[in-house]
Amino acid sequence: MSEVLGPVPQGVTSPRTGRRWIPVIGLEVHCQLDTATKLFCGCENRFGAEPNTLTCPVCTGQPGALPVLNRHAVELAVRAALALGAEVHHESVFARKNYFYPDLPKGYQISQFERPYCTGGGLELAGGRRVRLVRIHIEEDAGKAIHDRGDATLVDLNRAGVPLIESVTEPDLRSSAEAHEYLVALREILRYVGVSDCDMEKGSLRCDVNVSVQLPGEGLRSRVEVKNLNSFRNVQAAIEREIVRQIEAYEGGDPERYPEQETRLYDPQRDETRVMRRKEDSQDYRYFPEPDLPPLALDAATLEAQRGLLPELPAARRGRYVGELGLSQYDAGVLTSERAVSDFFEATLRAGAAPKAAANWIANEVLRALGEDDVQASTFGELAFRPVELASLVALVDEGTLSNNAARKVLAHMLREGGEPRELVDALGLAQVSDSQAVEAWCREALAQRPQVAEAVRGGNEKAVGAAMGAVMGMSGGRADPGLVRQTLLRLIREG
Repeated sequence: MSEVLGPVPQGVTSPRTGRRWIPVIGLEVHCQLDTATKLFCGCENRFGAEPNTLTCPVCTGQPGALPVLNRHAVELAVRAALALGAEVHHESVFARKNYFYPDLPKGYQISQFERPYCTGGGLELAGGRRVRLVRIHIEEDAGKAIHDRGDATLVDLNRAGVPLIESVTEPDLRSSAEAHEYLVALREILRYVGVSDCDMEKGSLRCDVNVSVQLPGEGLRSRVEVKNLNSFRNVQAAIEREIVRQIEAYEGGDPERYPEQETRLYDPQRDETRVMRRKEDSQDYRYFPEPDLPPLALDAATLEAQRGLLPELPAARRGRYVGELGLSQYDAGVLTSERAVSDFFEATLRAGAAPKAAANWIANEVLRALGEDDVQASTFGELAFRPVELASLVALVDEGTLSNNAARKVLAHMLREGGEPRELVDALGLAQVSDSQAVEAWCREALAQRPQVAEAVRGGNEKAVGAAMGAVMGMSGGRADPGLVRQTLLRLIREG
């Protein structure tokens, strides 16, 4: 296996025996698709509605109600598969997955089993190892059972029938850090291609982990599934806790206490996993083809249409920003963290801004300001100005019309109310003063009030000129050209 995966992490050393144990981890990630309606009915797919208000006979499993497949959900699923390098099959089959739980009113879930719509694909980690996908399949979500109301369990069926894709990895991960890295990369791609908002707080991205441990050179041992992890932090913590629990069980030497195939839940308050149920095998779900849906047929035109909607993916953009635009790895990472940020950056470049200057203004100024009290925008899509206007602001700094401080004042106005930068410069009176006579008059006044500055500079401490520069900038309201001010001050000191 290591020849396929590349270099494998060193594993975990037991403090009791000194033996090295290798964690073996696979992930099952459920992603809600960003559709207007549910997978098999016309009910809204919307988070936050009053409980049980987005339901109908189909998604609540009423007798005689028949499912009708949501075409847009299929298109989004295909787009996700293509972005992850999977093979999309021209024909797949929906199946009934039978189990009983309060939030599953039909008593079964419509999913895919033996013939999913795609197989293969995967993601490459930063270290070069590839995490392979077994499959991705389309299925409907269950409702939500709420167990925190004393002895009662409440059920909200608004989520029942929401379209999901479930991606299943090979057991290629070897640490909680790798699992976190994989999930971050997966979420980034799914957001970039417009498949889902992947908001874990809303439940639109959820993760189950499969964990086992083994000694070097031996085969796979019993795996344990930890379900319903709703944050990356909990994914990492659950994996780490389960690795420790399993190693301690094996090191204890009692075969009766060795880990068994089962499903567990993670309790973050107590930092422990506990048994939910003994793990079912596929036969326990009694899968059979869904009798009310024909096979899903995907033609070449559908695949090519979705392939044409794929943007340049974030890893490729980062590589291009570093290799072609000369940005640092850090700046490239910040700019590609969200597609809207990256798209805004690229539009700013097309409007004429230099890459490094545009990157600095976006990463250091615009991103920092989003969500501040006096800025209405919290995302790039809500900004009150366009990329061409940011490019105009950058040009004003480059040509010497604005100092950086004055440009920040213009940007602050743009963030609050929008506006064209050149017009704002005039309206706000912020144009940089480069008149040599005006600058020299300010400099002479500053030096006259601070004779110690000239003395320190003549003594070899050229940095002391900064005190006089600050005074000149104050006199000019921040509008004097800093380069001209420094040059003039040093000339006057040497002449004096």
